[in-house]
Amino acid sequence: MQQLLNTALTGLTLGMVYAAFALALVLIWRSTRIVNFAQAPMAMATTFVALVVIDAGYGYWLGFAAALLSGLVLGAVLERLVIRPAEGGPEINAVILTLGLFIVLHGVAAVVFGNRYRSFPAPFGLRGFEVGATTIALNGFGVFTIVSVLVVMGALVALFRFTDVGLRMRAAALDQEVARLLGVRVGHMLTLGWALAALVGSLAGLLIAGGSLVHPSYMDSVVVFGFVAAVLGGLDSPLGSVIGGLVLGVSLSFVSGYVGSQLVPLAALAILMLVLTLRPGGLFAHAPERRV
Repeated sequence: MQQLLNTALTGLTLGMVYAAFALALVLIWRSTRIVNFAQAPMAMATTFVALVVIDAGYGYWLGFAAALLSGLVLGAVLERLVIRPAEGGPEINAVILTLGLFIVLHGVAAVVFGNRYRSFPAPFGLRGFEVGATTIALNGFGVFTIVSVLVVMGALVALFRFTDVGLRMRAAALDQEVARLLGVRVGHMLTLGWALAALVGSLAGLLIAGGSLVHPSYMDSVVVFGFVAAVLGGLDSPLGSVIGGLVLGVSLSFVSGYVGSQLVPLAALAILMLVLTLRPGGLFAHAPERRV
């Protein structure tokens, strides 16, 4: 029974980590209609910014704020300098540019921050809570991760559903010409979408790095599962990305705990194929309206 509980709690925390990264993908998809393959190295770079601040003796939370701020700036700069020139061309051009950024950012980070493993601190304890005489697989940092992801999900839902800025961002992403005719400053909305997505991605990088080791490729093992979580939930749905992350995290935790860790990638592929077969647009995708 204890193993069952600990496996479920491990999957819960792991699922929230996947959900954090998936939320960044959902945000940039809803605001720009671009799948950003550079999201992971962007988050990696800002995590190293936080580590530089922390190692300089300024404390975890100042490093945390520096990472989020640098993510905001990095996203806006990359959109204006790298993605904007491809605007108006085939949609695949922007996606290919993000693949190029994926490679370039890895190389730049290795040169600037080094290629060795470095310890990244956590703001809360990593020892599991004690319930009676039993220690469960949930700690203070895990609770912080869960709360952070739920807050970000609520903020994204509120942004796109209840604010004029969110409505303009969606309009700019869906049809730029119509949005311009309606007075929407499309360029500003696209820049804002990249900046906010990079900020959420920076948070995901910090949550993944907490209490662990970081190096220029430390996000690579998570990015695939983050993409799977986003696709499972439906790229348009913040709630769906969190549910997708939880389904994936809990399922893979049970596969790893009861079947074998070597089967985890195969299980992730099987879950993705099953969901996309039954719900091609993801679990929370809206069915397109048909005019008759």
